[in-house]
Amino acid sequence: MTDSRGDGQASEELRGRYGDSIELQSEDGAAQLYRIAAELIVNGRRYAVLQTEEMRRDDEIEVFLIGTNADGEIELESVADEEEWELVAEAFDDMQFGSEERP
Repeated sequence: MTDSRGDGQASEELRGRYGDSIELQSEDGAAQLYRIAAELIVNGRRYAVLQTEEMRRDDEIEVFLIGTNADGEIELESVADEEEWELVAEAFDDMQFGSEERP
């Protein structure tokens, strides 16, 4: 299911491997538990939309690019590009609330 831009195609790779949540470590080494809110394919790239409990209460999200390393393990990379982040966030919103472009 995609709209005219190819946004919002669902993926389930993280959930299949980790369940509904994943623990990530920050740069300072602190562990943080994130709920996997969604996995999307946008413009041919795989993304994860994650939320901590605090972020969920504040209706905020974190967007990560899903990749794999040389050993085939999943790696998550923060999305720093604002335009790319907005594109994924919009596709996530469309999945949750529908889109003006979809009936």
